[in-house]
Amino acid sequence: MQSGFQDSDILSYLALPQDYNPLPSVDPIEFLKRHLHELPPNIIQRFSLVTTPKQRTTITEIRNRRLKFTESRPRSLSFAVARNTWPTLWQGRERRGQEGKEEQEWAKMNFLGGSEQQVGNLAKLLGDMEEEREAERVRFIQRTQANDDFVPEEESDSEDENDSEYPGIQEPESPREAQALFERRIRERFIYGLLEGADYDSVDWDEWLDVDDDRNAEERWFDDD
Repeated sequence: MQSGFQDSDILSYLALPQDYNPLPSVDPIEFLKRHLHELPPNIIQRFSLVTTPKQRTTITEIRNRRLKFTESRPRSLSFAVARNTWPTLWQGRERRGQEGKEEQEWAKMNFLGGSEQQVGNLAKLLGDMEEEREAERVRFIQRTQANDDFVPEEESDSEDENDSEYPGIQEPESPREAQALFERRIRERFIYGLLEGADYDSVDWDEWLDVDDDRNAEERWFDDD
């Protein structure tokens, strides 16, 4: 059992027998489904020690807390922040071009007294090299960090339908479409517990994010998209 996570403390608070089934440490997800709203913050937060964000996605209330959080347009999930935090999802489209431009500007401003033609050639060479380095960096991250596209079982049908409706969406026609697709991907992966490094604890255990009708709220979001 994880240090700081004791079945006895949790069961005692809820006035449940010590042989209660399911025990919090044995089946924490099922236990949370039954008692999520009965536990205070100082106890509920301990479940982060024995569950992962991905596992907690199966709990409707938690999934919809994340949904409500994403609807508030938090800065941590904004395009400007997310493209740098999760580069494998953005795939370096804009960064690669920007890095190449920076190398070209450096050559034009700082190359030691070369002719205009020499400076221009060097600028182009450095720009091409930087774009290739950035492309290789992204490819390396993609190879070393498996892109886990887990979708909770109860959502699989709707996700399959969405995929089939947009067969060509993987290659957007414009930068605006690329950004919109990326922002949607970030929101969805956050809701499903798949954004590595995201601050899930501050959202999953925040009862102020609860809505009156969790199921209907979630279905409305997916219908709107």
